[in-house]
Amino acid sequence: MYNLEKIKPATYRLPMHGGMRVPGLIISTETLFQDQEIEKPLEQVCNVAHLPGIVGYSIAMPDIHWGYGFPIGGVAAMDEETGVISPGGVGYDINCGVRLAIVPEMFQNLSEKIKHELLKRIFKLIPSGVGHGHKRELSLTEQDYLQLVKKGARWSIEQGYGFPWDLEHIESKGWIEGADLENVSPLAKERGKNQLGSIGSGNHFVEIGEVQKLYLPEIAKAWGIKKGQTYILIHSGSRGFGHQVCQDTLNLFIKKGFAEGLPDKQLVAAPIQSKEGQAYFSAMAAAANFAFNNRQQILHYVRTAFKEVLNINPENIRLIYDVCHNIAKFETYMVDGVKKRLCVHRKGATRAFGPGAEELAPIFKETGQPVLVPGDMGRASHLLVGMGNPLTWCSSCHGAGRARSRVQSMKNWHNKDPIEYMRSQGTIVMAESYRTIAEEMPDAYKNVDHVVEAVQEASLAKMVARMRPHLVMKG
Repeated sequence: MYNLEKIKPATYRLPMHGGMRVPGLIISTETLFQDQEIEKPLEQVCNVAHLPGIVGYSIAMPDIHWGYGFPIGGVAAMDEETGVISPGGVGYDINCGVRLAIVPEMFQNLSEKIKHELLKRIFKLIPSGVGHGHKRELSLTEQDYLQLVKKGARWSIEQGYGFPWDLEHIESKGWIEGADLENVSPLAKERGKNQLGSIGSGNHFVEIGEVQKLYLPEIAKAWGIKKGQTYILIHSGSRGFGHQVCQDTLNLFIKKGFAEGLPDKQLVAAPIQSKEGQAYFSAMAAAANFAFNNRQQILHYVRTAFKEVLNINPENIRLIYDVCHNIAKFETYMVDGVKKRLCVHRKGATRAFGPGAEELAPIFKETGQPVLVPGDMGRASHLLVGMGNPLTWCSSCHGAGRARSRVQSMKNWHNKDPIEYMRSQGTIVMAESYRTIAEEMPDAYKNVDHVVEAVQEASLAKMVARMRPHLVMKG
């Protein structure tokens, strides 16, 4: 119904109509189009194209599915001077993201007993579930908040959660500039005060498995990754802190009338240069820095579990990379032959800078940025390398993307044993609730192999390694 026009491999143009200011751009394949309900997400792509100051295209990644205002898997860049910033273009879980670490132990060397002990220890050390955090006598104080917002992930490292060299392996070195705690509500700080080092609920996880296949051995070698190695994948964000920042801002923006004239009030957005727009960015940056600290501390507890169970020195568990996939960031691009600073919204999308990008650490400036794409807990996760494609503002997908809703998945697994099924498929799962596991079963997701193939075909990123999960802790 949207008359998509194929303009490049795995790349489709959605023509402008109605009040759209730019066309849509859909990264997908025929196979993926057939595997999903595409009509509602495409409607959201069109809606995003109505936003003032949008540049280039309203973009959808191959893992696209329906979200709040923006589709999940949506990318939109706004002119810094004339554009808007939209909380719906970042999402409730600000700086939800993924980090990958490599363990100096071949996975096949781990006995079944050790695997069970390791997962149990991780489950014990890292809180999971809705609202859950660490039961600490000393919660985050106002001074703690000021420091973690000011320093980003470096604050946790200074507290003993990790090592200084970790920072070179985190997007933006684990710190978003411009954070201001003055624009964060007391309720947001209250919600987050015990939640650093916890994964939360839903599709968040800690995953341990085996590097199954290498597609680009030279890049894998440069990053220190070998076939058969044990890997750690962590997926979490800013927890209640970021959720409240988003909700507070949405309430304010709607009250101020910023949704007027938009096709969906969930797109509500303030001019970037307005007082309200600047305040949201500074609060969002604070939540992003909270999330970097959260993943830094989660990795610390996973490293601790490996030390206790396998006697592996935490320093030898190397962080490969940490990416944001719910964020708005200022980046400079050529637009119609002129360098422009743009506010790039990535909601369920990952930055994918190519070789030579100035912000990258030296090792990644040579190769391009690692792109982390978790799949589902039964099939695979993927490691890619960014190609710096300007068509999508150097963006790639962030995961497999849901193929069915949580309600549908629950119905599908009613009166079945999902834990035993996963065990039969070679994956041990632990979670706070049965419901979470049923909602997160592999058939609730698209096939991540098809998703990353589309990304590669569209020249956004190249596949480096396929990883097979075996031990999974869910929220």
